[in-house]
Amino acid sequence: MPKPNSTVTEFLFEGFSSFGRQHRLVLFIVFLTLYLLTLSGNVIIVTIICLDRHLHTPMYFFLSLLSISETCYTMAIIPCMLSGLLSPHQPIVIQGCAAQLFFYLIFGINNCFLLTAMGYDRYVAICNPLRYSVIMGKRACVQLASGSLGIGLGMAIVQVTSVFGLPVCDDFVISHFFCDVRPLLKLACADTMVNEIINFVVSVCVLVLPMGLVFISYTLIITTILKIASADGRKKAFATCASHITVVIIHYGCASIIYLKPKSQSPLGQDRLISVTYTVITPLLNPVVYSLRNKDVKDALYRATGRRPCSP
Repeated sequence: MPKPNSTVTEFLFEGFSSFGRQHRLVLFIVFLTLYLLTLSGNVIIVTIICLDRHLHTPMYFFLSLLSISETCYTMAIIPCMLSGLLSPHQPIVIQGCAAQLFFYLIFGINNCFLLTAMGYDRYVAICNPLRYSVIMGKRACVQLASGSLGIGLGMAIVQVTSVFGLPVCDDFVISHFFCDVRPLLKLACADTMVNEIINFVVSVCVLVLPMGLVFISYTLIITTILKIASADGRKKAFATCASHITVVIIHYGCASIIYLKPKSQSPLGQDRLISVTYTVITPLLNPVVYSLRNKDVKDALYRATGRRPCSP
């Protein structure tokens, strides 16, 4: 086994260095465009929700928090990735790497549990509408939001402490475009079995558990909707969930492929491609899906621009 190198003070990102300069420039333009669209879309959603009293409901409270969390999540990763596309093998000090991993984890995990809270909100709205305002009061919404952030904070501390407590070898090139758990464990000069177990347990807690809760919520929701007598009523009920379930499937799907696959079946190069989807494209879906598929948000946008809202 290689000996630890206590003098390592920084890492280098391998990133997209295997791509030619022209390909990297194209990727830079594409990712920068998607990043700016994500930022502007989330800012618009948060602004509209804050200004339009029609959207001052629990569902849109959670949506605004998800937009803020997605913005912070992308800001932790994408600027560094864009810099690496222009100048490959970008160095990052160990403290900076730890900070990047910490914020990536806290906001990524926060997103998972905010989506779960939104699923619970839809369950209460459809399955228990008469008590919706009582169950989903201001206090309950704050508790669910605080719990999501608290879980993200706790899990991030566990993961960062676990990873950066390991000795590092002479090979300090990270086979990724940002500081993630598995690529960092590859650089360790010690047995990482315990760390792999911790990583898997955390992944199960923040992916399988929320997915299970969302699945239960939608099973009960669908059962209730199918009992609605009118076809129009069923259509309206399904419409209130369409945007959320679309985001949930893509978000949990990409994250599960990256973090729940066995180590031997998960080449870092393949994970890198999936991570591009998870860190660049998926955050854009939140503002796109909720602005294009959600009538309330579209009507609020019309009102904000002085145009007549869409007819029912």
